[in-house]
Amino acid sequence: MHEICKWMRGQNTLKLIGIALGIATICYGILGLGFSGWSDKLPGYANVVAGQFQSLTKLEAAAIRQIVAADNTTKRTIMWQSEVEEPDAVLEYRLKGESAIMTLPTANTEFKDDKTLLYLHTAQLESLMPGQQYEYRIGYGDKRSEWTLLQTDTGKSVKALIFPDSQSNDYSDWEKLAHSARDKNPDAAFFVNMGDLVDNGADHNQWRAWFDSLRGIIDVIPAAPLLGNHETYDLNWKVRMPEAYLQLFSLPENDSSVRRNQYYSFDYGPVHFIVLNTQTEEMEPLQPGLLAEQQKWFAADVEKTDKPWKVVLLHKDVLTYEIKNRSDRKAGISDVGRSWMPLFDQYGVDAVLTAHLHTYRRRDHLYDFKPDNRGPLYILTGVAGNVRYPNLWVNHPFDKAVAPQPETDNYMTLEADAHALKLAAFLPSGEQIDQVELHKGE
Repeated sequence: MHEICKWMRGQNTLKLIGIALGIATICYGILGLGFSGWSDKLPGYANVVAGQFQSLTKLEAAAIRQIVAADNTTKRTIMWQSEVEEPDAVLEYRLKGESAIMTLPTANTEFKDDKTLLYLHTAQLESLMPGQQYEYRIGYGDKRSEWTLLQTDTGKSVKALIFPDSQSNDYSDWEKLAHSARDKNPDAAFFVNMGDLVDNGADHNQWRAWFDSLRGIIDVIPAAPLLGNHETYDLNWKVRMPEAYLQLFSLPENDSSVRRNQYYSFDYGPVHFIVLNTQTEEMEPLQPGLLAEQQKWFAADVEKTDKPWKVVLLHKDVLTYEIKNRSDRKAGISDVGRSWMPLFDQYGVDAVLTAHLHTYRRRDHLYDFKPDNRGPLYILTGVAGNVRYPNLWVNHPFDKAVAPQPETDNYMTLEADAHALKLAAFLPSGEQIDQVELHKGE
């Protein structure tokens, strides 16, 4: 004891204060109490802790993203990726404007694809309060990101951005469209990307470009992605399991460990969204029985919801189109339509949004494969990237509204409350090209 006292007398006072705080912090952590609340009891402590944190580099924190949860009033998923291991990675969050910080450990996994090794970090936030603004930051060790907004769902009304296929050979147009749409709709709570997010699902550079294009959007509002056919291609353009897509997005559970992240559902506001995997033909040799199992899941899922609106999201379209100057392809119902439209009729789906053909078309309500107001409204959402097919398609007999030709990129908005569902389509400039409203219960 004498030797310890002698040593302490020879130390700088500030150094001793730092050592004492360090010992107290360790003890506090061992007791499982965390940092929350201490900042109110020890003046200046929060600043001391904050001063210890360094900024994260791009190698340590890339593609920070929010992802929809099954119930977005109380839950949210946060992911990011790094090129260095971060075994002690954490997510910290707090109610906006408050000092008490809650800490959540993350799941950390390695993912190697396209000769590139990434470390994926995932945190599942639960027990949040509906309709509240939170802030979150990520980090590991003595490094942290900046605080970023996280808004929970009120469960009452919602506005969302709907982006069609964003696949590109240069993602600058996609970036401009996404940010223009977000700037014009700052009240959008989340966004959907309708599949074919990238041109080649095995190319890590394209995924990097897609995420980089969404910086300032996907970290602030959650994404609801769809699996498209281009996510299933390897670098030789052969079909494979969509490994990158399945690893890069931790999506709501669908009760299947084998088909995890392939299809899912979630609630936002008064809408129950059902995201289906239309790659059943391509993936059948890799995962036999995909269509039948997914149809069974769909029936069980849609029967459980009590939301007033049911909206289905598909990548591939339910119709086939005749191609100009070709006689080998006729207008009709696609294999996807034959497989799913009777179920949509049976279970009272209100609207079905599709993609894949890179053209915007609003159709009739269809029931039993014919125009009939008893069935869902069908909209082919258009194209958001720079891979376009101007003047390619002959109008379908079911088309009620078509984007101006030759086709350019576009986006949509979806707005809903308990009594109305409004869908609108816009050019990148913000010019509205179509709108439709559905009503019930008034």
